[in-house]
Amino acid sequence: MRKNLLLLVPVLALGACTWGITMDEAAKNVRTAWNGDVSACHELGKVTVSVMDHIGPVNRNGMTVREELEVMARNEAAKMHADTIKPLAEPADGSQAWGVYQCGTRTINPVRSTTSPAATPAPGSAQTFPVKGN
Repeated sequence: MRKNLLLLVPVLALGACTWGITMDEAAKNVRTAWNGDVSACHELGKVTVSVMDHIGPVNRNGMTVREELEVMARNEAAKMHADTIKPLAEPADGSQAWGVYQCGTRTINPVRSTTSPAATPAPGSAQTFPVKGN
């Protein structure tokens, strides 16, 4: 029983890492322009956010780290009265730089796949975009 408890403690500690990172209410209005063109937007600045990407010798899930970095960047952008963020680099050692923009009602045009025709989605439908992976 004691051996099982010792194995359970690190698992619980790793799971607890995301509990403190929550999206602020104002950050829900901040878009992420993953591959979009923000040239028509007004740049407000840059932010660099950091989270723990490993605990001791154990690396955390890369997708979880990326999601937390995005939430933190959106929170910071909301404080700057921005409505759009864009990653400026890939995450490295739990840190990532983001551009912060005010685009207003301007449409951010995503980069479309060259393998499929660019089509306007039908009303009420969804449109998907590729996600950059590790």
